[in-house]
Amino acid sequence: MKAIITDKAPGAIGPYSQAISVGHLIYTSGQLPICPATGAFPEGGIKEQTRQSLENVRAILEAAGSGMDRVVKTTVYMAEMKDFAEMNAVYAEYFSEPYPARSAVAVKDLPKGAMVEIEVVAEV
Repeated sequence: MKAIITDKAPGAIGPYSQAISVGHLIYTSGQLPICPATGAFPEGGIKEQTRQSLENVRAILEAAGSGMDRVVKTTVYMAEMKDFAEMNAVYAEYFSEPYPARSAVAVKDLPKGAMVEIEVVAEV
């Protein structure tokens, strides 16, 4: 088991790793839409936040020697299910067939008041 750490994605804000590599798989922690350069959410709404979360995921996977084309499963947490279509439009820009398996759920609250948080499992 190996921790994956990169300064191209937000650092952990608690006792967890950005990702863990075990065997041929990488498990990312949920990625909030925090810009690593500014520490803030991007301006805008769910589309901008989804894009930033996925860019954070991409940076972590690249640091682990993987990429978005190696993602096998995603979990998308949203503060509002009404944002699903807009989130999905941005999400579709990052994945191609065969699409990874996915769960998408609405939750009561996300850390720091985020609109979305995304975690993935990917092959190395």
